[in-house]
Amino acid sequence: MTVVRITMLGDSLTAGYGLRAADALPVRLGDELDRLGVKARVNNAGVSGDTTADGLRRVDRDVPADTRLCIVALGANDLMQVVAPDRVRSNLDAILSRLSARSIPAMVCGMRAPPWFGFYALTFDGLFREVASRHGAALDPFLLEGIALNPAYALADRIHPNAEGVAFVARRLAPRVADVLRRQSDDAGL
Repeated sequence: MTVVRITMLGDSLTAGYGLRAADALPVRLGDELDRLGVKARVNNAGVSGDTTADGLRRVDRDVPADTRLCIVALGANDLMQVVAPDRVRSNLDAILSRLSARSIPAMVCGMRAPPWFGFYALTFDGLFREVASRHGAALDPFLLEGIALNPAYALADRIHPNAEGVAFVARRLAPRVADVLRRQSDDAGL
């Protein structure tokens, strides 16, 4: 079986902020994919503090040409900085357009704003699905589904996931990623 390259273009949630390198999401996702029988090498293209604008600046440099799937996991820092949803949408559109121009399929991992953000939350939360749909990209609606705001899965800062939280995300995300890769193979007649 061929080993496929997956690249996670993200922020501190991808980079593994506050964790051992072996506990970063790309490593744990690779382990979970292996457990599912998918041979993949998951590259960590996460940079702590990055916004969608930062990801756009480095997408061409940090996503290798032989990437079979780029998981775009950006938006948390845009949320923290209350970046206008139109700007986040525009940046994600441009990232997916650049990947498409290089024939690299994408999966978008969404973020959610806390409900107390009001109208901003409604607009922000919906933009990930909208952008993924427009580009025909796979979607994971909320990267931190099941662990957000749960202290049992958070580091002391109560924002970033601890090793258990990352393991939970990897277990939840791996079947979705495996399904996307299988559909790609089916579409290519492999």
